Amino acid sequence: MSFATISFEDGDKLLDWSDLTDALAAGHELPKAQIKDTFLYRADDTLLSRAAWIDGLGQAVKTATVFPGNVRINKPTIHGAVSLFSDDTGALEAIIDFKLVTKWKTAADSLLAAKRLARPDSNSILIVGGGQVAASMIDAYRSHFPQAKISIWSRTLDTAQKLARSKSCIAVSDLQSAVQTADIICTCTMTTEPVIAGEWLQPGQHLDLIGAYRPDMREVDDLALQKSDLFVDCFETTCDHIGELKIPLESGAIAKGDIVADFYMPRKFQRSSDDVITICKNGGGAHLDLITSRYILDAFAAR
Repeated sequence: MSFATISFEDGDKLLDWSDLTDALAAGHELPKAQIKDTFLYRADDTLLSRAAWIDGLGQAVKTATVFPGNVRINKPTIHGAVSLFSDDTGALEAIIDFKLVTKWKTAADSLLAAKRLARPDSNSILIVGGGQVAASMIDAYRSHFPQAKISIWSRTLDTAQKLARSKSCIAVSDLQSAVQTADIICTCTMTTEPVIAGEWLQPGQHLDLIGAYRPDMREVDDLALQKSDLFVDCFETTCDHIGELKIPLESGAIAKGDIVADFYMPRKFQRSSDDVITICKNGGGAHLDLITSRYILDAFAAR
């Protein structure tokens, strides 16, 4: 059996944010993906396996471990790989580094939402968080909003300053003020308590929510959700699984009918006016890993 093995180093230099968002959009024009997620937990640690099948594109299975405590021993918090299979024969076509797929899938997911929901004249972007996802989002946003000023806030100012220096951005210490003056706000934290208050939000803003992936995690409060037009990348991978929506849905703070659309509904997935606040929850489902992996393999084969 012959298949490609694609490392982060080999694949990262071949990819383009605009091309990938186009691939994500095209993938949602194919028959709707079959998706199956499995999550296992031990305290703060997570084992997740996400499988997807899109007729015409193939199958992918992504398996990863998330050990947040690894930061204390100076080791990566996430390990894993994606297996990509042929739609025609089911044969294994590639094993792709998990971090490569996750970096590009996660950031392109939110970039696609911002391209559709943020005001085209957005010129101020706030990144909430100082890790690897935050760094990827800076690169992704700059590909579409090249003139925008980008600020970074992190619970630890030194973390924000370090990332800001590496990306030629501005580190800020006053989160409320930074939120109130941003056109686009992107959250990529590991918090279980909201860091963004709805009372801070201003007309015309767009929020990309990335960090929360567990049932106990949230990054914005109920008021933020209630005063915004809500979108998700995929209904099936967000509402019943991620605390950002699961908790307020169960409490009655919001209803599923309040969520306007997901990526499978492109005609509805758009800003209704310049003044409305838009929020998109990035759930990062396995179908997005599949589309991204196929894009990566195509770029690798054409190099």
